[in-house]
Amino acid sequence: MSVWQSLDNSLFHFINASLSNPLFDRAMPFFSDTPFFPLILVAVLVALIVKGGARGRICAVTLALGLALGDGVMCDTIKHAVGRLRPFHAILDAHVLVGRGESFSMPSSHAANWFCATLITFIYYRRSIRFMLPLALLVSFSRIYNGVHYPSDVLAGMILGAGCGAFLIWAINSLWQITGPRWFPIWHQRMPSLASPAPLSTPHSSLSTSSHWLNLGYLLIAAIFLFRLLYLAAGKIELSEDEAYQWIWSKHPALSYFSKPPLIAYTQFLGTHLWGDNEFGIRFFSPVIAAILSFIMLRFLAKEAGGRVAFMLFIIANVTPLLALGTTVMTVDPLSVLFWNAAMVAGWRATQTDATTRNWLWVGLWMGLGFLSKYTNLMQLISWAVFFCLWPPARKQLAKPGPYLAILIVLLSTVPVLIWNNEHHWITVKHVASNGQLDMKWQPSLKYMKEFIMVEGGLLHPFFFVAMIWAAIAFWKTERKNPLLLYLFSMGAPVFIFYFLFTLHSRIQANWIVLAVIPLFSLMAVYWDQRWQNGCCKVKTFFNIAVAIGLFAVILTYDTNLIGKLLHHNLPPKFDLQHRVKGWKEIATMANDARKAVEAKEQKPAFILCEHYGFTAQISFYIPESRKHIVDDPFVYFQAASEPRNQFYFWPGYENRLGQNAIFVREIERPPLRDGWFKDWLKGGNDYYARENLITQPLPPEVRSHFDTITDLGVKNVIPSGKGIVRRIQLFECRNLH
Repeated sequence: MSVWQSLDNSLFHFINASLSNPLFDRAMPFFSDTPFFPLILVAVLVALIVKGGARGRICAVTLALGLALGDGVMCDTIKHAVGRLRPFHAILDAHVLVGRGESFSMPSSHAANWFCATLITFIYYRRSIRFMLPLALLVSFSRIYNGVHYPSDVLAGMILGAGCGAFLIWAINSLWQITGPRWFPIWHQRMPSLASPAPLSTPHSSLSTSSHWLNLGYLLIAAIFLFRLLYLAAGKIELSEDEAYQWIWSKHPALSYFSKPPLIAYTQFLGTHLWGDNEFGIRFFSPVIAAILSFIMLRFLAKEAGGRVAFMLFIIANVTPLLALGTTVMTVDPLSVLFWNAAMVAGWRATQTDATTRNWLWVGLWMGLGFLSKYTNLMQLISWAVFFCLWPPARKQLAKPGPYLAILIVLLSTVPVLIWNNEHHWITVKHVASNGQLDMKWQPSLKYMKEFIMVEGGLLHPFFFVAMIWAAIAFWKTERKNPLLLYLFSMGAPVFIFYFLFTLHSRIQANWIVLAVIPLFSLMAVYWDQRWQNGCCKVKTFFNIAVAIGLFAVILTYDTNLIGKLLHHNLPPKFDLQHRVKGWKEIATMANDARKAVEAKEQKPAFILCEHYGFTAQISFYIPESRKHIVDDPFVYFQAASEPRNQFYFWPGYENRLGQNAIFVREIERPPLRDGWFKDWLKGGNDYYARENLITQPLPPEVRSHFDTITDLGVKNVIPSGKGIVRRIQLFECRNLH
């Protein structure tokens, strides 16, 4: 090995130092770290999906899988296993022309990515070798010249990348040969091989391809479900505040809770008993719910509107950022959306002429479980009223006992919540009214309406947002007599319109309209598919472009650090969709280290106080000792309050810790971004936020009055894994609780 290392060092010195010249000094950093290559890649993938036909789409999917598997899984795993430091750590006189990355050196991800892409594009487009291979060699060479990789790192990356590309093409084609003849006979007859996907001019088959779309949907549901489980198991993101908060609920079973019904706590209880008190256990049921909901909607629309429409809805839902985020976090929304749409599917069957009372019992059960997930699920009663008004034949059901039995089941589901609230002075009613600012004087304003359109338009994908509203309006003029479209409209539009108008009163949270999304997206898919069948060819192009852009956006929501890699600057926390799931481990470590320091100095126990329920929950979870004793001996508390502010008010506090010291933790508020912030951010990169003014405040009077002395320990920057400042916290040492 010493001989190979010596040869590696000699080659590195020759390329990095002996070949050094002014031209290469300017050119090589460009080829190594230019942001243009990723942007060009995105443009190429979009072009392949939109204009490339079957060959282009298969090539685009294989490229995306190859880059994700090679860079995100294979290279990263080998780097950590080998643990080889970058050459500039060992060779002090190395000529380093680009950023000194913190990751390990073996193998080169740049070389792996380029050679994987080169091989895949060569298989599908032979002439691409003329420019792809020279670029791949040039980028690989630049990594050595710039001083960030040894030659052997680059050689290993080349081999791994090309091997990954070859394996993917073989695996995809082999899977096609196994499943194609049985599941997709018509498509397989037209395209026998995915390694050379040139459609054959076979005789037109009279068989319907609806089952093909349905089978393809089943395969993708299984594949995406497996991917999401692996993503959660990899621990890429930390818990959100609500997830950690509701995890603590699951350790205190009750009929209901301060702000939400009880089902989320029971779900987390089951998940953590299956997989343990960890992030995967808390979130396990989120991808499970997504897979179940996908299956339900796929079969429902396939039966009522055709397999292609059902598959369109499935694809649209999986490339919409708001819905994609809900498949990886476990809050009340996944449960709420599942039961809303389950009730919708059961309700459609219940309104048919041959419906039985049993169909209505299922409607009542799903609506009841929806209420136990989220209070706003009761709005589905309004949706039913709208449908009965719009579709007279459905009103015949009102003469039967079914609808009234469904309402009875819903009323019975409210009993646990009513009992708990009766015992706790109806605190939930006060909280919901305060959350919606119903206790404030109404001053109509368009400010929140504009914000609503911008935020929802972005999270629901601008293309789909416009197409959804267009379909909801246009069908009313031409397809108003279609009962399915009327039903889907009734199940989604009332919720959307209610919150849209409510913006005249106060701000609406982005996730509040999520109940309306699947019904309105279903309406959109049915309407635009009909336009497609009627000869509107632009629908297909529009759909392909929207899917390509949405897929890219969803990939970025799964790992927003990729944006930093593209732009060489981390996203501002204000615009980072993953900001709420970053930095909590570091905050917990800082708070616990301060607590231990106080204990060592004073030789007596100390505890942690937090100003916000989210901080209390996150620190409780991310300190292993606290997580283990969260019920029998907690030492992380929410600050004492004279009236209920959250669920912590109803659990034992720190009143039994008289004479002990505490560490008080609060987040420093960041001021609004000033004019010209974008240019400053581009110039200053990650350090820009270090220059922002801080808004510090004294301790709350109720906390200050409980201790003899208070010492400000200063402001701490929260920088997870060198990704820039994501939060700032302020710590106080509080002595002698009295």
